[in-house]
Amino acid sequence: MKNASRVAISLLAFALFVSTGGILPVSAQEKGSMQKGQDPAATQTVSGKIASVDKASFTLSVTSGGAANQSKQFTNEAAGPKSMTFQIDKNTTVDGQLQVGANADVTYRQDKGLNVAISVHIS
Repeated sequence: MKNASRVAISLLAFALFVSTGGILPVSAQEKGSMQKGQDPAATQTVSGKIASVDKASFTLSVTSGGAANQSKQFTNEAAGPKSMTFQIDKNTTVDGQLQVGANADVTYRQDKGLNVAISVHIS
């Protein structure tokens, strides 16, 4: 009988500890939902055709289904192409040459409402 009491008390204590969140880590996705806005360190990837190139930015024409995010994905096929503009900074790595009409895979982050390219792979 003593063993049954000890087991019951241990299980009760464990359940109380778990229910208060003391043992289970909060996942990154849950942390993001707790904060306002998007996690600034989150990166996203998109593919498309380069529509225009400027000195410090370029525009990518993305067809539906071309952008991938952990929680969002373009699925409206009737919408057609979508334009996305990316800023280029000193930390952006470009594999290939940015030229109109080239296909590109862009890894980017959002910073103060702007899409900042982290890496660009021209194919």
